[in-house]
Amino acid sequence: MRFFITVCILLTLGITNSNAQQPNKLNAVQIYKAIEKLNFLGSVLYVAAHPDDENTRLISYLANEQNARTAYLSLTRGDGGQNLIGPEIRELLGVIRTQELLTARRIDGGEQLFTRANDFGYSKHPDETLSIWNKQDVLSDVVWAIRKFKPDVIINRFDHRSPGSTHGHHTSSAMLSVEAFDISSDSEKFSDQLNYTTTWQAKRQFFNTSWWFYGSQEKFNKADKKNLLTVDTGIYYPALGLSNTEIASLSRSQHKSQGFGSTGTRGINLEYLELINGELPSKKESIFEGIDTTWKRVKNGEPIYQLLTSVQNEYDFNAPEKSIPKLLQAYSLIQKLEDTHWKTIKINEITEIIAAASGLYLEAVSETPLTTPGDALNIDIEAINRSTQTMHLQKVNIAPNNQMEVIDKNLDANVSINHTINLTLPTIIKNTNPYWLNNEGTLGMYRVDDRNLIGQPETSKDLKAIFSIKMGDQLLTFTRDIVFKKNDPVKGEVYQPLEIVPQVAVALSEKVIIYNESKAKQIQVTLLPQRDNISGTLSLTIPTGWKVTPTKHTFSNTKKSQEQQFTFLLTPPDNKSEGTIQPIAKVNDQIYSNALTHIKYDHIPNQTVLLPAKTKVVRLDIQKKGQNIGYIEGAGDVIPQSLMQIGYTVTTIAPEEISTSALSKYDAIVMGIRAYNIVEALKFKQDILLEYVKNGGNLIVQYNTNRGLKVNQNIGPYPIQVSRDRVTDEHATVTFIDPAHPVLNEPNKITQDDFNGWVQERGLYFPNKWSKEYTPIFALNDAGESSKKGSLLIASYGKGNYIYTGLSFFREFPAGVSGAYRLFANLISLGK
Repeated sequence: MRFFITVCILLTLGITNSNAQQPNKLNAVQIYKAIEKLNFLGSVLYVAAHPDDENTRLISYLANEQNARTAYLSLTRGDGGQNLIGPEIRELLGVIRTQELLTARRIDGGEQLFTRANDFGYSKHPDETLSIWNKQDVLSDVVWAIRKFKPDVIINRFDHRSPGSTHGHHTSSAMLSVEAFDISSDSEKFSDQLNYTTTWQAKRQFFNTSWWFYGSQEKFNKADKKNLLTVDTGIYYPALGLSNTEIASLSRSQHKSQGFGSTGTRGINLEYLELINGELPSKKESIFEGIDTTWKRVKNGEPIYQLLTSVQNEYDFNAPEKSIPKLLQAYSLIQKLEDTHWKTIKINEITEIIAAASGLYLEAVSETPLTTPGDALNIDIEAINRSTQTMHLQKVNIAPNNQMEVIDKNLDANVSINHTINLTLPTIIKNTNPYWLNNEGTLGMYRVDDRNLIGQPETSKDLKAIFSIKMGDQLLTFTRDIVFKKNDPVKGEVYQPLEIVPQVAVALSEKVIIYNESKAKQIQVTLLPQRDNISGTLSLTIPTGWKVTPTKHTFSNTKKSQEQQFTFLLTPPDNKSEGTIQPIAKVNDQIYSNALTHIKYDHIPNQTVLLPAKTKVVRLDIQKKGQNIGYIEGAGDVIPQSLMQIGYTVTTIAPEEISTSALSKYDAIVMGIRAYNIVEALKFKQDILLEYVKNGGNLIVQYNTNRGLKVNQNIGPYPIQVSRDRVTDEHATVTFIDPAHPVLNEPNKITQDDFNGWVQERGLYFPNKWSKEYTPIFALNDAGESSKKGSLLIASYGKGNYIYTGLSFFREFPAGVSGAYRLFANLISLGK
């Protein structure tokens, strides 16, 4: 459980997110804040659909001002979004956005929960959303979250009464939350959960409304607000030198993959809560009005309240250790509580408060960042008591093999104890892979078989060091994850998670391999051993009709983390064919077929992800004209690699290098997705790009959003207006407006078959207005909506062609959709 006060206020403020694994070292102000939180027994669950949907101002206010245990339940991990900081999409993007949420919660003080719902992309209506998600399973997960977290208050980010007015995931999150509010107390509903937890009934439920939901600020000002509770989240914390809204902006800014950097604000900031269920507080002063949030709510809790209140009143900011005797008394009383829910939460909290008040530093460090089941491992232990409190370190247990190391030493004031534990890992210890990726799921749902994992933000580490320390009459246990740390010459002390991985990983160099002729291609397979002296065989599974030589390679005498390369020759059939290939390493009858991916960004902990090492192979019939392509990067796609797959020569052009002479050698220039949204230099280069078209080039502009365009004039040579129009049904019928247009006929004849197998969507952010110079090529729409004709627009300009497309080539190319390749080849070939 991540909630211990990391909050509170990691904020003082040198937040170094790259050191997110570093042990917490709370100062005197943070310790006092943690004691306040310890003496408050109230919980709030905030519910929405995606990472970045949460209201960090309200979460921070509830966690830090109200001292409430506050969690954000995001139904998805944001896997279907775009990535503005790198190439990762889908599952890997979900891992990044999960960690961004956890980093945000470490700043604003909340906890983080999820369901098994998969963010399959934009959805226009909850009917579609809930048909792709398994509604009952996601509802079960929301009920599970409520029963486990036991919130007094639930707050929905979105309005459950407005289906079709916003993202279908958004409305679905509110609808499921409202339904779960009523049934989480019903023992007949999802009764299997009661083997692990108990039913729960929240006291009230709100909708976190704002002027946006009313259509305008003017309409909201005129609205009847008698059913609204108003909260000022703009309060100022003198001890931190920060307003709550500044903390919220720091939290919000962790959603870097979405480009949600936020500037801090100061002053009054009103949040509005509309009552959905339960009774509205009569005084409208607090969401907890009428709810007992003191220790009196649990049996035998009154003495604990009295003790902790006296700790608060007597707290010495110059000597927090003076609070330890009474904290130890409170610890003893909490241990005797019958209420297991609050007992577990508060034991975790008070244990860490005692450690912080005494300056107790405990650490367990591995000699390596990666290890495998059965490995021998040295763990360096450090323990130091930086107070006058008497302590005795009895032992350190290493989980999960319960290896006990007897230390039996006093922890004298400011004297460090260092000890090395020689450990052999169990051969059956689990990998530390994100648990929701361990099994193949569906389009709408991740598969998680372990009930206790459902809802957890990340895979808990099995490898832990458990310190047993005697303080006075109390024996306390302190649990620390075993981590890896090193000294970086620039960053200094850097912590990384200790990851458990298989002894062998395999990888293919490409996610998709396209054959446009029957000639064989070399397939490069990488073997990545995580242990010395492994021997085995490596083979390649292939689709029916394909041929591979040799059938297998042998390997031996491996060196840990030293890659080995093996080459197979893969020959396609003569006719169109699609399938997957997968390398298989066999070691002592054990099969290894996963690729190991490392995700490294400074704002989140390093992540190591295991996914099946599969590559789609496609034999297609594709013709092309032109050869040299210039590519200008946008928000991140794999267009260059994909075009090289079908034989084009692609050169990435830096924005500052855009000039008339530099562009003249290219048959086409392709703009990366959202380039006009994020590349500042394009405002100065647009005239050059259009001059390139005028001189005979093809400029292919992929989708941009209509907000934040960097160019002051039109993004095209003639007026064009980007909208929010999109077609989310990847199976939507595509009508050819002008079947005789060259782009549908040369050099590849485009038919309806070329739109089979598209993934996630047809396209997004289509223009909805354009001048007569543009020719629309396709008409398409989602069910029940008007036809959209802006997915592909072509305008002749001078000797060349300007092409704007919202079709989702950036999704279809990585999925190996053959029709998308054929159509894009026609765009490049236009006029050649």
